[in-house]
Amino acid sequence: MEAVAVIVALIFAVLVALGVIATVKTVRAVKRGVDRTVTQARRTVEDTRLKARQYVQPGPAGEVAELRISLRTSMRATQEALRQAAPEDASLSEALQLFERLSAHGHELDEELKRLEAEPDRARVAACLPGLRERTERVRGSADSLRWAAQDRARRFAEDDLEALSGQIRIETGALRHWTVEEPEETAAGAAGSGAGAGRGAGAGPASGPAGRPETAPAAGERPAITGGAESWQPGYSWQKTRRPESTT
Repeated sequence: MEAVAVIVALIFAVLVALGVIATVKTVRAVKRGVDRTVTQARRTVEDTRLKARQYVQPGPAGEVAELRISLRTSMRATQEALRQAAPEDASLSEALQLFERLSAHGHELDEELKRLEAEPDRARVAACLPGLRERTERVRGSADSLRWAAQDRARRFAEDDLEALSGQIRIETGALRHWTVEEPEETAAGAAGSGAGAGRGAGAGPASGPAGRPETAPAAGERPAITGGAESWQPGYSWQKTRRPESTT
């Protein structure tokens, strides 16, 4: 009885441990989902605010908002393109590392532009804009180059794969349309057998029937009787095709 109690206690402890692990994993998954949703919501709100500021406040303030929108849009598109293509193409791992380094510069630049939005001195904003505009163009140009290169690479791989598949299909369709014909060896063997039979018939003379009586050929216009059994007469058709081989190669 004590052994049974120990086994039951162990099973109960294992079930409790599994339940705790499952609960922790579920909580973490829910937390990640909530964090992702909150991040996306904040991003949407920020983008909407920047677009509104771009059109409502002309001048340096609107230009700062426009720079932030263009920077964030380019970096986000490049990030999504690389992360989606990386699992299928191991060569993009280095591109991802370069993008991570570029992202550090992008975040730093976005923070500077964000601080410049709150600057009340418009003269200072106008003085800082040329340098920030140049940095934004450099970061955005690098991000666009990475994204376009990854897209061109994926497109080229797809075209090469399609070309190879088309070639295989052309070969297979040609093999399917290659009808088999009678082998020359079989034709030659049949002709030789026919010649030998004809020679024997010519040398033997007229065939004899039962009791030594010669068989008489059927009269002109008469059709020989159709015998039963395995030697029964069967119609043949010249358009019958030989059996299709199993292999199409």
